[in-house]
Amino acid sequence: MSVLFILIGISILVAGSFLAAFLWSVKNGQFDDDYTPSVRMLFDDEPKADANLTQTKN
Repeated sequence: MSVLFILIGISILVAGSFLAAFLWSVKNGQFDDDYTPSVRMLFDDEPKADANLTQTKN
């Protein structure tokens, strides 16, 4: 029975540490922009101005 109390205490400590880590990451802005990274690969890269000039001269 005493092992059960030890395991409950350890599980509360682990849950508390995960909660503290989550709150710290929210406070530091880890979850501010969750839309842009998922669609960033869909955007075309801007062509460089030098590349356009060399293509029109040929």
